Amino acid sequence: MAPNGVMVTLQKPEDISLLEMSTPSARSKFPEKEKTSTPKQFTWFLLLKAHRVLACIPWLATYLLALSGSIKKRISSSDPNEEDPRYKGRRLYIFIKAFLGVLVIALVIEVFAYFNGWDLSMMSPWEVPNLLQWCYMSWMNFRAEYVAPLMVTLSKSCIVLFMIQSLDRLVQCLGWFWIKFKKLKPVVKEPYDIEDGSSYPMVLIQIPMCNEREVYEQSIATACQLDWPKDRFLVQVLDDSDDELLQHLIRDEVMSWKEKGVNIVYRHRFIRTGYKAGNLKSAMACDYVNDYEFVTIFDADFQPNPDFLKLTVPHFKGNPDLGLVQARWSFVNKDENLLTRLQYINLCFHFEVEQQVNGVFLNFFGFNGTAGVWRIQALEESGGWLERTTVEDMDIAVRAHLNGWKFIFLNDVRVNCELPESYETYKKQQHRWHSGPMQLFRLCLPAVLKAKVYRLNISFHLPDRIETRKIENLISSSFLLQISIWKKANLLLLFFLLRKLILPLYSFTLFCIILPLTMFIPEAELPGWLICYVPITMSILNILPAPKSFPFLMPYLLFENTMSVTKFNAMISGLFQLGSSYEWVVTKKTGRASESDLVSLAERESKTMNEEKIQRRLSESGLEMLEKMSEQKAAPVVNKKKNKIYRKELALAFLLLTAAARSLLSAQGIHFYYLLFQGMSFLVVGLDLIGEQMS
Repeated sequence: MAPNGVMVTLQKPEDISLLEMSTPSARSKFPEKEKTSTPKQFTWFLLLKAHRVLACIPWLATYLLALSGSIKKRISSSDPNEEDPRYKGRRLYIFIKAFLGVLVIALVIEVFAYFNGWDLSMMSPWEVPNLLQWCYMSWMNFRAEYVAPLMVTLSKSCIVLFMIQSLDRLVQCLGWFWIKFKKLKPVVKEPYDIEDGSSYPMVLIQIPMCNEREVYEQSIATACQLDWPKDRFLVQVLDDSDDELLQHLIRDEVMSWKEKGVNIVYRHRFIRTGYKAGNLKSAMACDYVNDYEFVTIFDADFQPNPDFLKLTVPHFKGNPDLGLVQARWSFVNKDENLLTRLQYINLCFHFEVEQQVNGVFLNFFGFNGTAGVWRIQALEESGGWLERTTVEDMDIAVRAHLNGWKFIFLNDVRVNCELPESYETYKKQQHRWHSGPMQLFRLCLPAVLKAKVYRLNISFHLPDRIETRKIENLISSSFLLQISIWKKANLLLLFFLLRKLILPLYSFTLFCIILPLTMFIPEAELPGWLICYVPITMSILNILPAPKSFPFLMPYLLFENTMSVTKFNAMISGLFQLGSSYEWVVTKKTGRASESDLVSLAERESKTMNEEKIQRRLSESGLEMLEKMSEQKAAPVVNKKKNKIYRKELALAFLLLTAAARSLLSAQGIHFYYLLFQGMSFLVVGLDLIGEQMS
């Protein structure tokens, strides 16, 4: 018989003996201990859990009291006209309020009917006992015959658009998987001779800025320290600041780098028209620009690594049809708060999937406005910078694409920059990003429809024009038409209509208008898979490029639907040329130098102005500037920053919560939970409790 236990005695005195039981019968040798220890352990376990729960109650109560006090103070100190009228969306706000009022009245009627047990579905109009029930029954019949079919048709239309956009997202992800599987990425065909500095092309580096007090020093410093022959590049600091003190400080910083041997110039426009596009257009009009072959653009908060030019410019050599090389953005403050984390998920998908897939398979994507290198010939042949929209980067990219130029996206080359940390800043940025494409769509539509493929020497990689003409005669006209139709279909159907217009249109209409309304029209109820499974699947696909962000999956899904009201309002204003679509608001920067040096913000705010530089270089103007700085120091500092109340978001929050209360009467589980959490998400955003919190 096998032994029931094994006794193992360790030799060292500090060790103990170990008794290991091998059969169930051995456990029965201590029945009394087994019976007495198990209830005690279970009791202590419950007491420990209860203690932890009770310990959390004071903390939770304190937090809720502080939160309620903050909300009460924020509401009492808010001004109804505080929100910028350019972004107010008054018509949309009035519509949401009217819609909310109708739903509240409908909810009151439904609650009254529910608690009174009205079941009028099997009764004829002549059997209704009183006038109130007869009116309710008439509404039910009218709803079923006229309102429900209209809602079903509208719902099906939005569902079709939703599924088409989801299919597009799935195809993009499949393309991304294929790139990962095959390890596809652009390669340099003919590298430059490292030992021969004269073989490097001439590169123009432009830094457009406007009142960028927090970041001008680091942006100029990183551009001047690029690893490129000093006589082969020029830095243009394009300052549109209206602060005279800041102008002198930026000019002084430029002079300090010029003394170190860097080719750098300072330009300031007295007539600031066209925003960033006007600034770049003015800089490209300089005579010395003709000596340069490529131009690199960095926004004021972008900090390229020293090897940026050596990783991007060589791709142009041996690619005469290449017009743009775009690098990826990297964010130094992505973990600052919940808002930056959610933005990081969106932008990771934009760069990793959208731009990389379009660059590999289509050689076209929207220029990001910064961290890219343009062939100056491509800019000139495409008409240069135009001031007609607020998305001049997308404008020039579309025109260059129609002219036959190809684009390359380098996912491995990253440039540090910042994400907006406050909801106010992020909302204004998103308004510009979604109204501008609709402006461009209206303006580019005739050009896209009339565009033809006429740069065959570029498309077929044949530099000799005579040989190109010979091949043109051999190619059928149907083939030329196919290329033209493919370009037009990609630009119109995918680039503009599906991703710029349909996406904000259906997301707001379907999830913020139709879904709450169907809670009061059960005949047009939306299926559960549309509310839950498909959005979660699409959110998982969106979050794949940023796997560390998976814990924020549900907040991301709710926040994207919350932002749909801003994107929808911006899309409508851009499509119909409303006043707010042409406004440009510079995104606020904090000046974070790197991920490991986030305390640079406090250091930058606390350090004094560099008075010695001004006195050393400009004696008279330096004294004037010194007096101004002394006056600024003597003046009391007033902190005007504060969180705001966003009325459209709050109105939508109450609208969704009203619909959630109605779905609770019908015991609709998925619909209730979605409306409840989405309404809470709108409430948090409307009270500006997401992102940076001002004191």
